[in-house]
Amino acid sequence: MSITAVRKTELIHTHARTEHDTGSAEVQVAILSERIANLTEHFKLHGKDHHSRRGLLKMVQTRRSLLDYVKRIDEPRYKTLIERLGIRR
Repeated sequence: MSITAVRKTELIHTHARTEHDTGSAEVQVAILSERIANLTEHFKLHGKDHHSRRGLLKMVQTRRSLLDYVKRIDEPRYKTLIERLGIRR
């Protein structure tokens, strides 16, 4: 259900703005998107898992806040980010 350390490192290297960047909004959105995708697959098998569903909704809300921040600061950066991640919006 959670992402592996190797996958997380791949996401960080793919979306980092500088060499040692691990906390930029792009990296955070990429990691949250991966976790959201994993939980979505989990709910296909476990539809009544309401405790995890609450966590999923919190993650979606956090990702939305980060995306709004990136859009407010730098719109071209926002557009490339949602295009690279395949987020519809």
